[in-house]
Amino acid sequence: MRTTRESLTFDHPFSLMAVDKLQPAGTYAVDIDEELIEGLSFLAYRRVATTIYLPLVQGSHGSVQAIRVDPQELAAARQEVPTA
Repeated sequence: MRTTRESLTFDHPFSLMAVDKLQPAGTYAVDIDEELIEGLSFLAYRRVATTIYLPLVQGSHGSVQAIRVDPQELAAARQEVPTA
């Protein structure tokens, strides 16, 4: 198993199915967990989980919640154009 951390920037507020509240624009940490595909003659990995870290509304400053998301949903949220 390997984990890669990326920073994703959202230019506008966005929503995710797993969270009720609209999230503000900004930069968020995202972990991508991958497992090694065994039995191949070369190294290859398969994505098994994507987790975004969102700030907690309640709690101390800097507190975050880890939310598992579909990578396609994250990509779509970055492309969403907010409606007025």
